[in-house]
Amino acid sequence: MSSRPLPADASALRLDNQLCFALYSANLAMHKRYRQLLKGLGLTYPQYLVMLVLWERDGLSVSEIGERLFLDSATLTPLLKRLQAAGLVTRTRASGDERQVIVGLTAEGLALRRKAGRIPEQLFCATSCSLDDLAAMKRQLEALRTDLERGA
Repeated sequence: MSSRPLPADASALRLDNQLCFALYSANLAMHKRYRQLLKGLGLTYPQYLVMLVLWERDGLSVSEIGERLFLDSATLTPLLKRLQAAGLVTRTRASGDERQVIVGLTAEGLALRRKAGRIPEQLFCATSCSLDDLAAMKRQLEALRTDLERGA
């Protein structure tokens, strides 16, 4: 196989020129760091996201959690079952509508919040960004997500 230079118009197809790859590889690095930080809590990154949502507001339906995390119930249900098996959440049918499942924190799930309190600071320390830079990056990524969803 020869390594001929790409034609000028092909630079758009270079891996290093892809925004999607920059986001993907940054996401991989973020997950790797979170995996290290969350190991002591016994949580995976997706489980941590669910717990963050429930620590903000306990007693949400599966669909409300899914909306908040941009996940469908088929993805969320097995994750919630594992959190329930770990004793961190309960899942109960809503009294008014048995099709709805309400997810609540157990005492152990509430207690885990205190242990998780240092995770954001530890992640911040792992970056070389200022708080202002991270806030600006977060706003840009949220705007990008919104724009991409609109265009779908």
